[in-house]
Amino acid sequence: MEDSELLRKRKEKIESLKSEDIELYPNDVWVKDTTSSILSRFDHMNNEALAAIDEHFGIAGRIMAIRDFGKGAFVMIQDRGGKLQAYIRREAVGEQIFTLFKKFDVGDIIFVSGKIFRTKTNELTIDAKEIKLLAKAVRPLPEKWHGLTDIETRYRQRHLDLIVNPNIREVFYTRSRIIQLLRRFMEERDFLEVETPMMQPRAGGAIARPFKTYHNALGMELYLRIAPELYLKRLITGGMERVYEINKNFRNEGVSTFHNPEFTMLEFYQAYATYEDLMALTEEMFVFIAREITGSLTIQYQGTEIDLTPPWPRISLKEAIIQYSSLTADVLEDTEKLVDCARDMGLNVKDGESPGKIIMSIFEKEVEDKLIQPTFIIHYPVEVSPLSRRNATHPELTDRFELYIYGKEIANAFSELNDPDDQRDRFMMQLRDREAGDDEAHEMDEDYIRTLEYGMPPTAGEGIGIDRLVMLFTNSPSIRDVILFPLMRAKEE
Repeated sequence: MEDSELLRKRKEKIESLKSEDIELYPNDVWVKDTTSSILSRFDHMNNEALAAIDEHFGIAGRIMAIRDFGKGAFVMIQDRGGKLQAYIRREAVGEQIFTLFKKFDVGDIIFVSGKIFRTKTNELTIDAKEIKLLAKAVRPLPEKWHGLTDIETRYRQRHLDLIVNPNIREVFYTRSRIIQLLRRFMEERDFLEVETPMMQPRAGGAIARPFKTYHNALGMELYLRIAPELYLKRLITGGMERVYEINKNFRNEGVSTFHNPEFTMLEFYQAYATYEDLMALTEEMFVFIAREITGSLTIQYQGTEIDLTPPWPRISLKEAIIQYSSLTADVLEDTEKLVDCARDMGLNVKDGESPGKIIMSIFEKEVEDKLIQPTFIIHYPVEVSPLSRRNATHPELTDRFELYIYGKEIANAFSELNDPDDQRDRFMMQLRDREAGDDEAHEMDEDYIRTLEYGMPPTAGEGIGIDRLVMLFTNSPSIRDVILFPLMRAKEE
């Protein structure tokens, strides 16, 4: 009811301004300064030094607070750089402009210019000589003392979240900086940034359920990509020996604090490298980002101290299960015992399900959330790694790792399978899984196999979840906190 009354009053005020031929949304102001540029230049000066500066400064931004004293008022203006106070006096701006200013509201976007001084409370302030309305806010901002705290509203109305919660804006500034740093890191190591299709004739490069769409002109079904992997490896085959892509992927999966159906990845491939080379490169990358963003290799995440100092432990999948659960090595090697233990844990194990898939399910249930400090889990079963190179000593395993931090997968990498015959066999294995009801199993891709038949050099590739990386370095508990517009369930009007 209170919001409705405020909205009614605002609309009445707007109609009054229109009747006076006041332009509510002009676009004729050039803004030369920001709050941060003014503060950085003058925040250390006293009033005597400020008085000697014969220069006017102009900023534009949103009114976040108004303190009215009759013939004068203080307004707090917020722009992309922060907040700065302006002092609006009738004798300085004139009767007509001051009368107009009295119709301004918190939330309006204005321009002010004037000299800089300090108030009696020592606050740096613009003594306004000019003031202009740039955009009238029809709707009031959330109540100033409580701000916007409802999580659902914050995600649905991110514009309000950014206005009233400056710390949220800092998260996304940090996100942008992390992506810039990733590009710098890759380019300094001679990786070429490329772009691959987001719409693909078949969903490949990962084990996941895709989104489907349809191209009317071509009369064909397409998929939003679940990964760029198979296209990037085509480029490796073509002689582009180090490539990377910062890409959007789409997976038709559930939503959680660590999952969003649309997410951002850094994916890169390096010819003449192994998964062991990429473990060293990953450590180097995280150290680089940590030092640039925090200045330290020790960060706080959700009340836990995370130490990024390399080298990080390298533990095989089976060793991790033995170390972090009650299972023993003999159980992992005996299919019958393995099935019984998995079912005792409450896992849904189908008849005939492969040991590799069962072991993976046990790992996800019993081990993942215990991997708090950075840890490389290596040697995944072939059954869950359809694109990974077999291990030379244990061919039932692959030369693959996943990086875990705070119980969550941050990166996935492996030495690439470049044997076309083995790759065809793996795809056939996946097709059998699809026929058995696994909607996430990989499809057959004859064109990719044909690519391998031309000869792909020995290669290692990796995907790093940028959203999860940003969560880590901004101490954000949910992936929705680091995605500007996360997918939300439709809201009933």
